[in-house]
Amino acid sequence: MKLLYFLHNNETTLGVATPEGVIALPEYGQKPLTNSSLTAIANTVAQYKGEKLDESKLNIQSCTPNPSKIICIGLNYRKHAVESNMAIPTIPVVFTKYSNTLIPYGANISLGPVGEQFDYEVELGVVIGEKCKNVTKQNALKYVLGYCTANDMSCRDLQFRSSQWLMGKSLDTFLPLGKYVVTGDEVGDPQNLQLKCIYNGEERQNSNTSDMIFTIAEIIEDLSKHMTLEPGDLILTGTPAGVIFGLPVKNWMKPGDVVTVEIEKLGSTTNNVVA
Repeated sequence: MKLLYFLHNNETTLGVATPEGVIALPEYGQKPLTNSSLTAIANTVAQYKGEKLDESKLNIQSCTPNPSKIICIGLNYRKHAVESNMAIPTIPVVFTKYSNTLIPYGANISLGPVGEQFDYEVELGVVIGEKCKNVTKQNALKYVLGYCTANDMSCRDLQFRSSQWLMGKSLDTFLPLGKYVVTGDEVGDPQNLQLKCIYNGEERQNSNTSDMIFTIAEIIEDLSKHMTLEPGDLILTGTPAGVIFGLPVKNWMKPGDVVTVEIEKLGSTTNNVVA
């Protein structure tokens, strides 16, 4: 299924996108979905006889409206680590973003009054669907609700002003997401998805999730050793080579730019950059 959230009668509502239109499921609202609730949703969709909404007319919000945690994995593609002039990680590099970074689908990215070295990062997002702790990589994907497209916007001068990356990653509007969370049954193997970034009409990133250093299953195994993952938690799994930070000439993002990130089977988001 393709799941999305939109404003309906001034309330955030879950929707299921179908070829004929969107089925509104207001009873779910902003409550985190679980893998168990997917079964009930699928049954509702199969039996649905009511009105289906025109997706193009909906006020679509973030596809993960209220995650309790946004956990990011850094340097998880070998070529990106090399272009960043950093060592290849031997354990996952973990940092966080917060919900202030989330924006409605297609909304503007605001660069804000601080920082100068603004950069894009296409990433595969993983949404957790069941509470998990101390899971093994062999079972880890059973705890995944679905996947989404993400742009882990970064401000490099703030990112590296100290040993902690937080300030360069958690500026307001710095996490545009794709329109949908696509459930795992539709995605299939998450380690074989093509992902791209197009910046001002030029393809900058083009890679495949098969190039990850740590697989999604390995990431979930490692994280769940240290913290309990909850339904709705969002994990960003790293970006491939092609970011501005890795280029010989670094023309940083600026107001007026347009950036698109897209992932096979998951869709894309295009966002304008403003001051």
